[in-house]
Amino acid sequence: MRKIAIFGGGQSGLQLALGLQQNGYEVTVVSNRTPEQVFNGRVTSSQFMFHDSLQNERDLGINFWEKECPVTEGIAFTIPGPNRTKALFWEAKLDHYGQSVDQRVKFSGWMKEFARRGGNLVIQDAGPQDVDAYSQSNDLVIVAAGKGEINRMFERDPERSPFDKPMRALALTYVKNMVPRQPYTAVSFNLVPGVGEYFVFPALTTTGACEIMVFEGVPGGPMDCWNDVKTPAEHLAKSKWILDTFMPLEGERCREVELTDDNGILAGRFAPTVRKPICRLPSGRLALGMGDVVTTNDPITGQGANTASKAAAIYLRSILQRGKQPFDAAWMQHTFDEFWNYAKWVTRWTNSLLVPPEAQILQLMGAASQIPRLASTIANGFNNPPDYSPWWFSAAEAEKFINSLAAGAASRA
Repeated sequence: MRKIAIFGGGQSGLQLALGLQQNGYEVTVVSNRTPEQVFNGRVTSSQFMFHDSLQNERDLGINFWEKECPVTEGIAFTIPGPNRTKALFWEAKLDHYGQSVDQRVKFSGWMKEFARRGGNLVIQDAGPQDVDAYSQSNDLVIVAAGKGEINRMFERDPERSPFDKPMRALALTYVKNMVPRQPYTAVSFNLVPGVGEYFVFPALTTTGACEIMVFEGVPGGPMDCWNDVKTPAEHLAKSKWILDTFMPLEGERCREVELTDDNGILAGRFAPTVRKPICRLPSGRLALGMGDVVTTNDPITGQGANTASKAAAIYLRSILQRGKQPFDAAWMQHTFDEFWNYAKWVTRWTNSLLVPPEAQILQLMGAASQIPRLASTIANGFNNPPDYSPWWFSAAEAEKFINSLAAGAASRA
């Protein structure tokens, strides 16, 4: 039986561990927190997941919360105008619904299930020396811990990391009692040029159904305003102030909101980073990076959990195909390259929204308000960002794409 150690108890690490376990591998997961500490701790993410990522969980039979989690049916995009108007607006239904399960709920549940199935769950605040130690007794060591010293073992890839500083001041607020969006549930995305972005969607948290508010403030702008917030009550008040000031139509939905719990808040910032996937350990053995270790994107496109899920699915397939052959450097690089063939489009698309948008992006978003097929195509691209190529990234391709959809709409009229 082949032995694999995974450092990190997040989306990619636990999903891969449960998949390997089902296929007869002896798996160790090293986490710095117990399931109870995860469940009772602070939120870590907004973790909205689209259809293909949800399907990865269904395929493994680990979609334990799907029936109780609220569904999100579509995506809406708004640029607020003066006096509670909308300068630009479109909405479109997803081909298949999306969902968000609080990672405190999911990861604590997955950790318990992994241990129940006979997995070796080790609670340890591991460092690089521990990774090296586990490499002695395992056929493969994978590092999927998104933060800390263990993350920095992997070298930043400057060619794939155009930003060397945070591009947004980030905050999360988990709330209940928000007025439901009409006419259907959606990720409601709002853009205030020069100020930042805000999106909100239904979710399932430790206390039941909720809405997750995500704030993305341009550094140095008026939404970069979290440093003086000291308490959960102040965090909620600041959240409502932002909405009332810059997105009053969203603020109207939030007159009666309350925090789901005092740990349902988060504020911080990080630089989007791509790292090289292979780390040579002091012993000379190798470790393979996965998930946020190798690709950390800004949450503006909601791709973090989706990319981690798809990484785990690709790595699982590659490990199973490897059979009894050694997990050498060539195999590691090939496995990452297969993942990067997908993830490069996620990174490129996400990064395009962190800088002043190119002309064709503005053209596409404007045309989507007039062409329902275009709005639908943009909305459903969140499920598979490679679908945005080439028309999102090229003025000529964007114009060609818009014209083809407009002509199709006219012929059906």
